[in-house]
Amino acid sequence: MLYYYIPVPRPTSSEKTIINTIKEAATRLITIAPYRIRDPQQRKAVYYQRVMDILRNSPELKIPQHRFDFYANAVVRDMVGYGLIDSLVNDDKLEEIMIIAPKTPVYVFHREYEMMLTNIEFFNDNEIQDLINKIARQIGRRIDISSPLLDARLPDGSRVNATIPPASVEGSTLTIRKFKKDPYTLVDLINFNTISIEAAAFLWLMVEGLATRPANILIAGGTGSGKTTLLNVLSALIPTSERIVSIEDTAELSLPLKHWIRLEARPPGLEGRGELTLDILTKNSLRMRPDRIIVGEVRHDEAFTLFTAMNTGHDGSLGTVHANSAQETIVRVTNPPMNVPEVMLSGLDFIIIENRLHDRKKGTIRRVTEISEVTGVLEKRAQTQTIFERDPTDDSLKRTQIPSQYVGTLCRAFKEKH
Repeated sequence: MLYYYIPVPRPTSSEKTIINTIKEAATRLITIAPYRIRDPQQRKAVYYQRVMDILRNSPELKIPQHRFDFYANAVVRDMVGYGLIDSLVNDDKLEEIMIIAPKTPVYVFHREYEMMLTNIEFFNDNEIQDLINKIARQIGRRIDISSPLLDARLPDGSRVNATIPPASVEGSTLTIRKFKKDPYTLVDLINFNTISIEAAAFLWLMVEGLATRPANILIAGGTGSGKTTLLNVLSALIPTSERIVSIEDTAELSLPLKHWIRLEARPPGLEGRGELTLDILTKNSLRMRPDRIIVGEVRHDEAFTLFTAMNTGHDGSLGTVHANSAQETIVRVTNPPMNVPEVMLSGLDFIIIENRLHDRKKGTIRRVTEISEVTGVLEKRAQTQTIFERDPTDDSLKRTQIPSQYVGTLCRAFKEKH
């Protein structure tokens, strides 16, 4: 396993005492509301200048001027950053940051080098819990013994999951999944060999729909297979003239679209009220006159609502689901907890399968392995045919000899319209 080194020395006990003194002064003297400054780097820059002013006007601290920068940065990291892992959060090359226990190195998943160890360790569980509580306060949530799990979104869009005892036996844990500041495009996926040029063009046609009837598509795959990335890439192909409503458990999509409304689920409050489920939000989206509905991850009752939309004229709907093949997708969707009647699957046009694979030379790779078309329902059984299929012998996604029923229908409709 490779090593990720952070050249930021951990403060000594005496330095920590001085840092805490400066933080107390900063809490009293800095009156700006940091939550009003949306950009994290701008927020840090403002705080840095305020802390430097405090240091210049506090001779009683007896801090040499050449150490001002060290202490100012340490205070800023603790107060408006993420403490020991602040530099990790700011590294766009990292996909995941994982704190698994005290006195254990923090792990990161690098976009190029994959899983790596770092030189960062939390000395005790209190340090980890302090960071978790700070994050929870920042996003208006709480985590404690009675509610020891936290799953939410950071202001920069990163996804955070935290656990504390008794939920996690060895101590508190924190996982931050980061998303690229510049989202991947269809060209990127072609360059990564995630998808072939022909399949990419095919999907672009399906999403755009020749301005006639865009396809309803489900993207299926396992955890970490790239479903959300592919969903984001395909959603970005929607014409800018259309009105899009996206519904997500934790908002992750990043689309270059202006007429886009983002809805995000919310757990119940302290009194057990105020919950916003994906199903509630999906039903609400139908009253918002959407041209497109995007459901980030279909898992429960929202599946029935989404398929109802597909069958009542809301063409071009998109979503993801956990499954490893087209047939498994159908089984998952038509059984608890989704419970979509099989007859309603006629509203679905395509199922895209993406898998996370291991290559001896390339390491972890993500590949679209199957694009199947739902051709209808016969004797209460959904009928599918494979349009594209991965050939593992040369790691390529190839077109089968089966013609797409949807493409034929689309072309006829386009011809009649024009």
